[in-house]
Amino acid sequence: MAVTAGGAAGDGMGGRLRRYRARVEPAATKALLLGIFLTGLTAQFVKPVGDALEDQAFLGGALLSLVGYVLYDAVRELAVSSGPPDRGLVNSRDLGGFVGEAFQSRTVEICFLGYTGETLYNELYHRLERLLDDPGPTRRVSIRMLIPDFGREMVVPSRVGPEGRPVDYPEFRARLEERCREYDQFLSRLAVRLTQRGRVTVQCEYRLYNGDPRDKVCIFNKELVLHGLYDVAATMALEDPECEVYDPKGYNTDLSVRSRKEGTAAAETAVATQINHFEGVWKLAATPSWRRQPVVPPITPSAT
Repeated sequence: MAVTAGGAAGDGMGGRLRRYRARVEPAATKALLLGIFLTGLTAQFVKPVGDALEDQAFLGGALLSLVGYVLYDAVRELAVSSGPPDRGLVNSRDLGGFVGEAFQSRTVEICFLGYTGETLYNELYHRLERLLDDPGPTRRVSIRMLIPDFGREMVVPSRVGPEGRPVDYPEFRARLEERCREYDQFLSRLAVRLTQRGRVTVQCEYRLYNGDPRDKVCIFNKELVLHGLYDVAATMALEDPECEVYDPKGYNTDLSVRSRKEGTAAAETAVATQINHFEGVWKLAATPSWRRQPVVPPITPSAT
């Protein structure tokens, strides 16, 4: 899913065309409706104009066009508001709607950068399960998940130490790593089953970035981006009441929404920036140990 120079140029031209249409279409439509109204009204009361335009046939059309002029903005706003709730600020619990919308495309590309990705994983797993019975329009699915390298010392997650200072907690990190390994395996097994059936090709891959989780980013089909910041100071009590850990709760994270369908320069820039950032981190990220294949030395033929 690399962003090429040609792709960036194409996206920019498409964005400019959408922005131009969004700016010009309302004004042109309202001007046309107002022109019809004024012409019809003039034809009704100015005899020469009325004779030229077949006299009495225009008052009804004039009134109708006036109604259309008055209602035009209201209808446009209603059409926008009745669409899916993919603008503004949403909660991570709303990810299911965005996943479902993404799977209406023939080619589905979903990228994640964040913590464990548990909230998104649950939605993806159930959506892929449905493809076993009904693939719908989907023919290709690519899922890429970027999670922290839990094998390294981390500030978050960590144990809450004296005076609230973070203390590295290898056992807790290992627990999270095991959970992510299971997510990867479950998704990958579903991907294999779906691909073997031949109706849908599914690929799923996890990689590890070096650092503590701060940003939560979900990218859908290179068109729509959700972005939020984890509450890195959120704590959770473990079985031992004396032990608390810093553990961001992804499902509580609020996410801002930007989409290329907005047709604005700001939205286009925001989406492109997040995609470029993800691709850079993905390129530098490591393959998890559970995905690494052992290196087999070449076989040297024996002398005969």
